[in-house]
Amino acid sequence: MKLSKLGLLPRIIIAIILGVGCGLFFPEWAVRCFVTFNSVFSHFLSFLIPLIIVGLVTPAIADIGKGAGKLLLITALIAYGDTVFSGYLSYFVSTGIFPSLIDHGNAAQAVASAEELKPFFTIEIPPLLDVMSALISAFVMGLGISFFDSPNLKKAFDEFRDIIAKTIEVALIPVLPIYIFSIFLNMSFTGQAWRIINVFIAIIGVIFVMHIFLLVLQYCIAGGIARRNPFRSLYTMLPAYFTALGTSSSAATIPVTLRQVKKNGVSDGIAGFVVPLCATIHLSGSAMKITSCAVALMLMQGAHIDISHFTGFILMLGVMMVAAPGVPGGAIMAALGVLQSILGFTAEQQAVMIALYITMDSFGTACNVTGDGAIAMVVDRIYNRRTERLTQ
Repeated sequence: MKLSKLGLLPRIIIAIILGVGCGLFFPEWAVRCFVTFNSVFSHFLSFLIPLIIVGLVTPAIADIGKGAGKLLLITALIAYGDTVFSGYLSYFVSTGIFPSLIDHGNAAQAVASAEELKPFFTIEIPPLLDVMSALISAFVMGLGISFFDSPNLKKAFDEFRDIIAKTIEVALIPVLPIYIFSIFLNMSFTGQAWRIINVFIAIIGVIFVMHIFLLVLQYCIAGGIARRNPFRSLYTMLPAYFTALGTSSSAATIPVTLRQVKKNGVSDGIAGFVVPLCATIHLSGSAMKITSCAVALMLMQGAHIDISHFTGFILMLGVMMVAAPGVPGGAIMAALGVLQSILGFTAEQQAVMIALYITMDSFGTACNVTGDGAIAMVVDRIYNRRTERLTQ
């Protein structure tokens, strides 16, 4: 059987297994070749991400019609509420379980000392827009086209959407397994994968169980609202979950997430609107992991943990996640200001926090993008109800 005939999910799983296995015996020069490939592809991906957002979100908002503004507000409120809920869930579980698991030692420093191989060379491909500029541009243009009913501009963005869709199909999807293989190859070669497992295996297990619980809860609620089987819908989203697990990027997973959301019965217009939007503003898994890592680090250093401080932290974290680009590590970078201003993290603590987060980044991202599918189901149901009322 040719590898190309396999589905995306089997290819991703094979890439992860091969990456971890090959990292144990590949020579350094071979690993650096793949690291170089990843560096070039990452820059290319960063260049495409704003174009993907503009190309998909703008025509999606225009297609929805004059009610897109309300739909945008509803989607943003659902995403924010889910992010805040996951932060509180993480806080109470972490403060209840972590004290019995964490030894007040220097475990975190072992993770912070991990170093990755450098590529042979890099090729800078500056994006035309940053992520937030692309989002705002998509909102303004989409709402403007919808409000003024501009057929020529709408046709232009529809054609631009087709170009972006073809680029995704030809240039991104086929390369994702190689990209994922390279990421896990580098992690395995440098020992980061095994180090984080040895040091934080119990904590990772708790966070993983929380992620699964959150996803099941999200899909049970979404399934009840959308009147669909929640477990079948969650199973349909597995390719997106494993893609995000390998790429650690919500934006890089947009093509796969979009495809699986449509398979769950969400209309094309709503899927094209919600998925790219939630790839940036819905980071419930990342918020859960940031909160857990913050609690763990404070427990390791014997710091006082207070619910009042964490309440302000979680509420502000939900806002800061909106500013987090959908690329690897974007969430923790956006959260550094909140960690410093509310929890009082020093520069050294922030450095350890970054190391802790990055080494587990893929699990939070996978939870984020899979949860996007649940939000899409809810928004699709709300939109259909609104449409039914207007036609009656």
